[in-house]
Amino acid sequence: MTRTLTLVALVLITIVGCGSTAPAPAPATGAGSATAAAGAFPVTMAHKYGSTTIPAAPKRVVTVGLVEQDALLALGVVPVATTEWFGGHPGAIGPWAKDKLGSATVPQVLKDTGSGPQLEKIAALNPDLIIGLYSGLTQEQYTTLSKIAPTVAQPKEYIDYGIPWDELTKKAGIAVGKAAEGEALVKQVEDRFAQVRKEHPEFKGATALMATVYEGYFVFGSQDARSRLLGSLGFQLPTDLDKAIGDKFGANISRERLDLLDTDAIVWSVTDIPKGQAELHGDSVYKGLKVATEGREVFLQESTPQGDSVAFLTVLSLPYVLDMLVPKLATAVDGDPATKVT
Repeated sequence: MTRTLTLVALVLITIVGCGSTAPAPAPATGAGSATAAAGAFPVTMAHKYGSTTIPAAPKRVVTVGLVEQDALLALGVVPVATTEWFGGHPGAIGPWAKDKLGSATVPQVLKDTGSGPQLEKIAALNPDLIIGLYSGLTQEQYTTLSKIAPTVAQPKEYIDYGIPWDELTKKAGIAVGKAAEGEALVKQVEDRFAQVRKEHPEFKGATALMATVYEGYFVFGSQDARSRLLGSLGFQLPTDLDKAIGDKFGANISRERLDLLDTDAIVWSVTDIPKGQAELHGDSVYKGLKVATEGREVFLQESTPQGDSVAFLTVLSLPYVLDMLVPKLATAVDGDPATKVT
């Protein structure tokens, strides 16, 4: 299954460069918690299904969410197992996070095939903490996992698979006894966003959108990480976007609402850039929109570090994303067809 199909499946199931990158902590050197802060435990964390108490610094962490491994690695903690979303990377660790693994043992990769976490495999790993912050755990799954080890499910404040990267990083820090480090990591990336906004005032108030070609035009709404990324850069979503797609990550829009695509900049995720461009520009309505005629499009190819990093938005991938995406957006938003987005 391609990454686009996987992304859309998650939605349906849950209804569902500029500057230098900020410094990060030294690579993790082994499984479990590097050094938890004194007095950090026991700690109780609230989530969608109540609360969970973590009695002591965890040594064997399993992630059943899809992106938590990046936050843990940034904190100096190597999980014993991760849940793979896409990419087929060893340990489900993307290229932007590989350096943080260092010489530590590569985590075992678990699969979520749509029926939920692999419970028997998780139990066999003998974890002392299970983290599912970026997940769609059901009450039944959470209850079963809690019998294996303390389990932190997704927060109730957001839709499933909807926790923002900063909140996830902070909560991961609390869970492993490194709350201060989590806060510091978040500030580093937030400072980088502030730097970009200062260097690119043209982004402020401009409309932007992320979309993909899947059974028509599939657009991502305000509760999706990609749209939050654009907002953090200063862009705003089309006014009627959420009204058109409803209370979910994203949805297909009808041809009658292709006006929503006519933004100051649009980022397309496609399986093949030439074919994706040809398909879009072969649409008599879309090719007439200013977003197409004025060269305001950015194309990212799936199954590449560029394409994958924009879907896998974490404290570790975001510096890479900003280095890669910001120059493209700056070229797109100028509205000059002569400046080609590479």
